[in-house]
Amino acid sequence: MALEIGRVAGAAEVAIDYARCVACGLCVKVCKGGPLDLHDGRVTIDPARHFGCMACGHCMAVCPRECITVTGRDLSPADMLAMPAREGHANYAALLALMQSRRSIRNYQDREVPHDVVERIIRAASSAPMGIPPSEVGVLVLEGREKVRRFKDALLVAAKSMKKTMSPFMLTLLRPFLGRETYQMMRTFVLPVLDTYLKKDAEGGDWFFYEAPLALYFYGSPWADPADATIAATYAVLAGESLGLGSCVLGFPGHLLKYNRRLKEKYHLPKKMTPGVAVVFGYPAVAYRRTVERRFADVRFV
Repeated sequence: MALEIGRVAGAAEVAIDYARCVACGLCVKVCKGGPLDLHDGRVTIDPARHFGCMACGHCMAVCPRECITVTGRDLSPADMLAMPAREGHANYAALLALMQSRRSIRNYQDREVPHDVVERIIRAASSAPMGIPPSEVGVLVLEGREKVRRFKDALLVAAKSMKKTMSPFMLTLLRPFLGRETYQMMRTFVLPVLDTYLKKDAEGGDWFFYEAPLALYFYGSPWADPADATIAATYAVLAGESLGLGSCVLGFPGHLLKYNRRLKEKYHLPKKMTPGVAVVFGYPAVAYRRTVERRFADVRFV
């Protein structure tokens, strides 16, 4: 049974050039959808076996003779790239340095992000893993300070509406249904933050997107794993860091967009979507001299 998602239906098609295939079995070994098997020294294809071909591309990627092709579910042989040479990979020390150098930047230079840099960020982020291929993640791109500012203004209108429905009185009524933790978060974090956003905006400041010149909003379809959009956004953050940009990850836009039909229509977003996160980017206006050693709340070795 093929794993259905929103973008595609059915399984992908697998073909093997048996004149070149030596039945090494590597494609069968990495195939977790199940259509490939090895019988009597020959690779066989059964599209109805297990989940069918999910178009993960593993079989094409591992085949030493390039004799297997997959077509469908947004994948084709033309999508296969040569594996980057190991010498070009970031080692652990370089990767850790990149990660530790990242700060949540809230002060940006008065300088736009070039379009080719935006495209490089999106390309890197599109390589993020997903629950089931192909990716169900979408990206709303707000390129340029003016577009980001208009997006911020539209979100703040939605924030005012949300604030009315989440008044202290309404929260008290909803407390039995929200649970203690959600109630406390709404009362002590969400509402105060909304108040601050609206107050600063009235004073002419931007504490929502910090006058950033670029904003990317990552979201998923109802079929997507809820983590997919956040993982893609994380890849975008690291890509931006490698390109000399600072960034800040913001969760509020996703919640405001999810429940506001007008906003989704205005920005041509799907009516049904899994909320993700927004990331703002720009060239940092402040140079940080130190980083912070972070810790998880809990690490258990069992």
